[in-house]
Amino acid sequence: MYKVKKRIVVSAAHYLTLDYESKCSGIHGHNWVIDVYLKSPSLNANGMVMDFSHIKKVIKDALDHKLINDVIKVNPTAENIAYWICQQLQPFCYRVDVEESPNNTASYERDE
Repeated sequence: MYKVKKRIVVSAAHYLTLDYESKCSGIHGHNWVIDVYLKSPSLNANGMVMDFSHIKKVIKDALDHKLINDVIKVNPTAENIAYWICQQLQPFCYRVDVEESPNNTASYERDE
């Protein structure tokens, strides 16, 4: 099994719709650190699971310097962002870690 990991930093804003009072309900931004994990039992014709530049393009084009609420049609928590990113890189992506700030990371891992 071949595995690759790509780290991407995205500057973007979001706001959360919550059923309790929170400063996160207002628009605010983060420098998101996103780790994307892909795997495949074989390599493509170029000898890769997926080109690192393609992974970066898919994520940065969609999220960088954007209001994430306009991109992801569910409450854009770090957990939901991780899930959304994983779906964009199928069938190879099996895990995504989204760090919205130091010490605050959410992960999504696809069941096999």
